[in-house]
Amino acid sequence: MNNALASMDLTAAQGHIMGYLAQRSQPPCSRDIEEAFHLSHPTVSGLLSRLEKKGFIVLRPDEEDRRCKRIYVLPKGEELHETMHRTIAENEARMVENFTPEERAQFVSLLLRAISNMGATNYIRKFKEESDE
Repeated sequence: MNNALASMDLTAAQGHIMGYLAQRSQPPCSRDIEEAFHLSHPTVSGLLSRLEKKGFIVLRPDEEDRRCKRIYVLPKGEELHETMHRTIAENEARMVENFTPEERAQFVSLLLRAISNMGATNYIRKFKEESDE
């Protein structure tokens, strides 16, 4: 993933922000990113400013609340999301390439237990919901 991000002149932090934006049904405000990533306002402002300069996003004032700037993903940002999605799928396939179906199931089960042990139960719930779809 780092190689894919580097090829598009992005840092890991910028990649995480773009991943977050790709999952939103409505354009969020910078405040939403601050809360989601537990980052300070100046940090988020800097990340968004660099993403905007690189042509991945555009910031526009909210029609109803001028204090809030909505973050819109541009076509270059959508292309990045597709690249990230493809890279993740390729890496996941390579990781379990020589596993039997039973080993894959056991591997996923063990990973989910490890994630749960680290306190990320919301991630597990989301993973299970996506797996059921």
